[in-house]
Amino acid sequence: MAVSIAAGSIGVYSGLKKIETFVFNGGVCSRSFGNDGVGKCRRICSRRLSSGAVSILRASSTTAIEDGSSSETDKVPTPKVIIDQDSDPDATIVEITFGDRLGALLDTMRALTNLGLNVVKANVFLDSSGKHNKFAITKADTGRKVDDPELLEAIRLTIINNLLEYHPESSAQLAMGIAFGMEPPKYQIDVDIATHINIYDDGPDRSLLYVESADRPGLLVDLVKIITDISVAVESGEFDTEGLLAKAKFHVSYRGKAISKPLQLVLANSLRYYLRRPSTEDASF
Repeated sequence: MAVSIAAGSIGVYSGLKKIETFVFNGGVCSRSFGNDGVGKCRRICSRRLSSGAVSILRASSTTAIEDGSSSETDKVPTPKVIIDQDSDPDATIVEITFGDRLGALLDTMRALTNLGLNVVKANVFLDSSGKHNKFAITKADTGRKVDDPELLEAIRLTIINNLLEYHPESSAQLAMGIAFGMEPPKYQIDVDIATHINIYDDGPDRSLLYVESADRPGLLVDLVKIITDISVAVESGEFDTEGLLAKAKFHVSYRGKAISKPLQLVLANSLRYYLRRPSTEDASF
């Protein structure tokens, strides 16, 4: 079963400066997908969202199930948030899945418009894995898809914060629960074990980079920064938040060509080194 909703702008905030002020309590650097410059990012976007970032009501019970048919003793499903830059040439696709519990469709759309975005289309569909909310979003000021990693990370954290507000029982299921939720995860993932990096050729002009690691706030921004700091361009990709893990797929290139084997090794080692050392002082940039 599927439901489609078209939506326009609802009192949006446009421009990165307003997004910076509205969402984060710290600085935001400018770096876009496809930009292979090496400008330095002064701060990592790893701070808690401000309390005003999402205008919603807290659920009255820890289950917050739409049909009320489940109880607190049910097994809590693994929350998933997918940011897809590949499947639509004109919009960024965001998909949220949380079993049959995720029902805050309109509030999630409103939270996204508060980031200076237009929700141009929304779909709700059911399958064996549960209910999926899928949004096609564009920047309100340009009408184009989102290509800025800081804004993409703000979208991800806003959605997760919205999820935690409506479903506090998911807090222990998400790495973000330690920062945003009521209950931190019951265990921590071993970063050395969880981190996997693979690079494959995807034709003569680009390569596919796969990264899987323990999730944390600011991870999407950090990954793009590490990649572009060695002059590798990020053209597009997909970033999945799945419980305590983050899984990223990036189309990358070097000077318009697929990445050579030696550069693949440099890229993989750089990412692996950084991911195993998640705490980096601002002064090192």
